[in-house]
Amino acid sequence: MPYGSPGSGWGAPPPPQPPKRNTGKIVGFGCLGVLLLFVVLGVIGGLVVGSGDDSSKDSGAVVEESTAKASPKETSGPEGDVKITKCEVDSTTSWPAAELLITNRSSKESTYFINVEFVDNSGKRLGEASAGTSNLAPGQKAEETAQGLNEISVKIECKVTEVTRWAS
Repeated sequence: MPYGSPGSGWGAPPPPQPPKRNTGKIVGFGCLGVLLLFVVLGVIGGLVVGSGDDSSKDSGAVVEESTAKASPKETSGPEGDVKITKCEVDSTTSWPAAELLITNRSSKESTYFINVEFVDNSGKRLGEASAGTSNLAPGQKAEETAQGLNEISVKIECKVTEVTRWAS
């Protein structure tokens, strides 16, 4: 064998190997990017549809929102669908809770999101909580709890501050 011929073990080093491409990472990050794009477009689309005018009520994508500032006698709109059945501070955790009865009085299956605030006897706000239920059929009832997570050591009152209802 002549000097420097292949297989002799001597001579020029083998040509450098091309760098390894981690195809799995490239595909994974590409899919993640596409998924993120769809999520962002979905959120933007939801905001656009949700901020439309009231002419969308027949489409099933209706969002009704109200702020319950009126007296308990008022029962119109989504806030009339929510009643506080119990309001107390747990003796063990000192956390406030409001038990709610939600009755779907609309003509469509609906999803609810309810905000509750906890106040003392002077009206001072001590905390807040949220509750919700999904796919409640017309006339159907659901019992939910709005659980506060801050410690309270005084007697409280519970007030529904906002009810959002949309067709589901």
